[in-house]
Amino acid sequence: MKKLILLSISAMFILGSCVSKKEYAALEAKQQETQDLLNTATVKLNSCLSRAQGLEDRISDLKKSNDNLITSNESLTMLTSKGASNVEKTLESLKEKDLRISRLQDAVSKKDSVMLALVTSLKKEVGMNDPDIQVNVEKGVVFISIADKVLFQSGSYSVTSRAKEILGKVATVVKSKPTFECMVEAHTDPVPYNKPPLIDNWDLSVKRATSVVRVLEDLGVAPKQLIAAGRGEFQPLVDNDTADNRAKNRRTRIIVLPKIDEFYDMIDKEMKLLEAGN
Repeated sequence: MKKLILLSISAMFILGSCVSKKEYAALEAKQQETQDLLNTATVKLNSCLSRAQGLEDRISDLKKSNDNLITSNESLTMLTSKGASNVEKTLESLKEKDLRISRLQDAVSKKDSVMLALVTSLKKEVGMNDPDIQVNVEKGVVFISIADKVLFQSGSYSVTSRAKEILGKVATVVKSKPTFECMVEAHTDPVPYNKPPLIDNWDLSVKRATSVVRVLEDLGVAPKQLIAAGRGEFQPLVDNDTADNRAKNRRTRIIVLPKIDEFYDMIDKEMKLLEAGN
């Protein structure tokens, strides 16, 4: 070991004697410059590596964004396709609804045409110029309003001979519409009434309605078409403050109307035609 140390010291002396101080300083300077260049290169390399990593991360993010855009575009395409399909279905539904509405309107128009023809027939039979008899249509229903004095004597429910003549004309029209119903609706004024066996105006109105129904039945109208209704004094046309007004409120209405079932059958038939057409 001592020999090795002695050899190293000897070598240093030999080298020291071989290289001048000036050359040694130049070599040290060159070494320092090389080290500085190496350090600078290392810093730049690390910077480049860092930027490269950043670029890789950016590229990865862009790839993810691109994949997301592709997925979104596919989803949007699917949504657009579904939207177009929904719009088409909506349009078809609207067209079908329009057709249904049109069919319903046709059914209502047919009913209104029948009612108009019925009114024309009644006015022709009964007469249009009699102030005590009025024929009109309200909400698709035919009303024949006959003044009380034409049908009954005061306080009575026996039908007069003139009334039977008028009811005969009504019966002629009603019999021509066997699928229609005929409701007789009697009204009174509020003046108290009590003639046994009747006890009040309600009793009187019901009895008058049934009396007219019986006359129509005798004239050939089918009983299944007839309805008797008494309204008493509870649906006045005008205030009962004068004798003339009370006379207006004493009246009998004959209401001719299609059976509800018949009307709905008409609508149902139109709907079936629509479905068959589709």
